[in-house]
Amino acid sequence: MSIAKLRRMADQIGLNFAAIGHDNAVLATADHINKFWDPRMKAQIFADDHSVLSPIARAAIEKLAAGANPPPQTRATEFNAVDELGHSDAG
Repeated sequence: MSIAKLRRMADQIGLNFAAIGHDNAVLATADHINKFWDPRMKAQIFADDHSVLSPIARAAIEKLAAGANPPPQTRATEFNAVDELGHSDAG
């Protein structure tokens, strides 16, 4: 995947969460990328120039690159246990 596409995806995720405030959006973006991006995608964007990303995406990528493992921030990243109801079935 091209780095331009990864940058665009990270920025779009951050923009999607922007309405919940910067700090919460950073955590939600980091959570989403951590859960749903392939390790190769993460390694590629971690090695890239973070200054070209939006402020939310940049902060999220820097948190993850430093080893952060954010807890679920939205129901979209809370997975069901077997036969459990009430969470997302994403993933």
